[in-house]
Amino acid sequence: MEKVLRDPIHNHIYIQHQVILDLINAKEFQRLRRIKQLGTTSYTFHGAEHSRFSHSVGVYEITRQICDLFARNYPTKDAHDGLWNDDERIVALCAALLHDLGHGPYSHTFEHIFQTDHEQMTTDIITSPETEVNHVLQKVSPSFPQKVASVIQKTYPNPQVVQMISSQIDADRMDYLLRDSYFTGTNYGNFDLTRILRVMRPYKEGITFDISGMHAVEDYIVSRFQMYQQVYFHPVSRSMEVILSHLLKRAKYLYTKNELQLNGATDLLVPFLTGNYTLNDYINLDDGVLNTCFTVWRSSSDEVLSDLASRFLDRHPLKSVRLAPETKKFVPTLQDLVTQAGYLSEYYMDTNDSYDLPYDAYDPNSQKPRTQIELMQKDQSLVELSAISPLVKSITGKVSGDERLFFPREMLASDKQNDLFSPVYTDFNRYIHNDQVVAPN
Repeated sequence: MEKVLRDPIHNHIYIQHQVILDLINAKEFQRLRRIKQLGTTSYTFHGAEHSRFSHSVGVYEITRQICDLFARNYPTKDAHDGLWNDDERIVALCAALLHDLGHGPYSHTFEHIFQTDHEQMTTDIITSPETEVNHVLQKVSPSFPQKVASVIQKTYPNPQVVQMISSQIDADRMDYLLRDSYFTGTNYGNFDLTRILRVMRPYKEGITFDISGMHAVEDYIVSRFQMYQQVYFHPVSRSMEVILSHLLKRAKYLYTKNELQLNGATDLLVPFLTGNYTLNDYINLDDGVLNTCFTVWRSSSDEVLSDLASRFLDRHPLKSVRLAPETKKFVPTLQDLVTQAGYLSEYYMDTNDSYDLPYDAYDPNSQKPRTQIELMQKDQSLVELSAISPLVKSITGKVSGDERLFFPREMLASDKQNDLFSPVYTDFNRYIHNDQVVAPN
């Protein structure tokens, strides 16, 4: 059997196994249609409405293409040659498709407030006998769900399969860079996917790249760097995340005081407000549930909850400015001034840092050692990418990003809204200059 899905990134996505089609049709996978891939980024780039569903089938398609190339060009001849055993195809394809299954609504912000873990939830959905996904995987073999889960947990014994899904250049990253670039209307994430797939090759320790494709790999690294700087770390998207975080935080606080209005969709949040939720409670959540809660809270008698819900739904981001290590000492003073202006600084101010390593050479002593990108030379020896690429070496291990202070835009509003001649606003503005916190004059 073969089914074909039309896709704006890969043109066609080929479903060639019944188990893949059955997984796509499972309710836990269909739920991903209702969760945006980029969360609050659509408040900055209005086209970024694509879902985790479309990303997941895209990761599957790239993995399918890798398996095809490996099976055609590098088929194993014996168990110790380090080449591709196509018996691994099904587990690789299933893991690729299901790798994001456990993401919750507004993923990382929700995780932070309610202490959930999307990777653990992915594993739980795959291995729980209560889910449709598990029932589908059980048809392959009773041990198959755990095999798929172990790929996502990076404990599967074949490193080639693990690195297809999770490494510094994998099917997951390649799809989200291309897909996010397309839907945000930017070009930063574009790179030569076809060339990279052509130069990929299996070896005993995982996946390497023929040295002839070094420039395509360099282009991918730079594309990822640019996407983080220009899209993923955009100050407005981060501002909306801060509002969302504080909105959920306020709801949680009011619930503990028995002051949160419960109504329909908000009932679905109660298990998370109490910290006592089941896997089915988690599966019932999506972006729409949270957005309905926010619509209800817009009419709340609690002014903070109501205002934060309105700011989020109506896109009124907080203002943000850059913080430097030497100016962080001024934050408590600025918090006091915001409080004097009538805002609860706990909910209307925050610092947020966004940092990323564009590329990180392997360090076994680091807390989360990364699989480095290896290039295979003509004599079959391997060399680490940054050792021969001056371009990649220049950004290897270099943390990029910034820390920002978020506060109500009204603190900088015109005198039609605020009396900027009053001491509170005058004092506050003395600390803000050229998009950064500065020492006051």
